[in-house]
Amino acid sequence: MSNFFEINPQRFERSPFKLIGKDWMLITAEKDGKLNTMTASWGGFGVMWGKNVAYIVLRPQRYTKEFVDNSMTFSITFLDNSFRTTLSYLGTKSGRDEDKIKNSKLTVLHTDDIPYFEEASIAVLCKKLYAQEYKPEFFIDQELNEKWYPEVDHHTLYIAEVTKILIKE
Repeated sequence: MSNFFEINPQRFERSPFKLIGKDWMLITAEKDGKLNTMTASWGGFGVMWGKNVAYIVLRPQRYTKEFVDNSMTFSITFLDNSFRTTLSYLGTKSGRDEDKIKNSKLTVLHTDDIPYFEEASIAVLCKKLYAQEYKPEFFIDQELNEKWYPEVDHHTLYIAEVTKILIKE
């Protein structure tokens, strides 16, 4: 497990607003022995069905969605600001077109068969519990639907149990 150590989710005190919305995260999943990852800035953490959960959203055209859909698990990793260029690269290139993980020079680790990156400062390991596509008719504020989905490419919401939180020593 490299120089990571596991913490109890109750002791995780980092702001999800800063981590996800400002610092960004990598969503990583594995399918048929191949990995894909993408940078994301929408999602969150909370409690649902008596479990500590993370939620992510993926648009249908994102290659990573195929990997998340075909696996019961995925990771959410956070890298420090020195990796901002890497995060930008991983968010703008598609794994369909190139081996962007190799090109990013990030090192893949696995814990409980869930991939994440050695360079991360935080790795949140997740097991999927629920998935549902956003539907236009369910937006209470229709301006959000019009603003964020002009191409009618609604996200799928995934709610996943947080099985482990690993942080760097």
